[in-house]
Amino acid sequence: MLTIDQHPLLDAASFTATFPRPLGDIGRVESIMQLLKLDAPAPLKSDDAVRGAVRELLRHGGYKPTGRGKPASEYLLRAVGEGVLNSINAAVDACNVASLHSGLPISVVDLSLAKEPFRIGVAPEGSSYVFNQGGQTIDLAGLLCLFDAEGPCANAVKDAQRTKTTPATTKVLCVVWGTTALPGRAAATAAWYRELMNTAGAMSPSPQGGEGRGEG
Repeated sequence: MLTIDQHPLLDAASFTATFPRPLGDIGRVESIMQLLKLDAPAPLKSDDAVRGAVRELLRHGGYKPTGRGKPASEYLLRAVGEGVLNSINAAVDACNVASLHSGLPISVVDLSLAKEPFRIGVAPEGSSYVFNQGGQTIDLAGLLCLFDAEGPCANAVKDAQRTKTTPATTKVLCVVWGTTALPGRAAATAAWYRELMNTAGAMSPSPQGGEGRGEG
């Protein structure tokens, strides 16, 4: 379902999850939202070393992960600290919890909107996509991205609007953007994220980790 181009630093983990009802019908899951706090108990904890390793991963292809182009996990840290992050849906809320505490960016795409085959690789020059309802775009050149049949659709900074979850979503593909500098962290994050979504009724196979390791 998902192939990963050779990369010396990437250690991605991925899994799919299927919900028994559309996300709009499931609504807010309080047990998940209670963990969306900086001091909430969690099996993983982020720090400056984790943030530095993630930025180094994104720099490898030539991308500059700074300013508005910083990793999504850093945006989460600030948004939660300022108390401005609200519930979106069970899949995204669980994603935000796992990403906040692990320090690893995570992408979530709606499998009814994205089209196989899927591949992870570095986006070429001239690549971009719309990432919000306002029509804003992100320059993807040099950035590791998830590609579907129509092109790039997600990454560690901002996911594409065209494949984001909606109230009608029932099945998602999740990608944890881990790095070989933090061995085992992507797999552990994916496993916890999967457990969080299971509390909302999701069914999913065991996470797959380590597919992104390469040489050279």
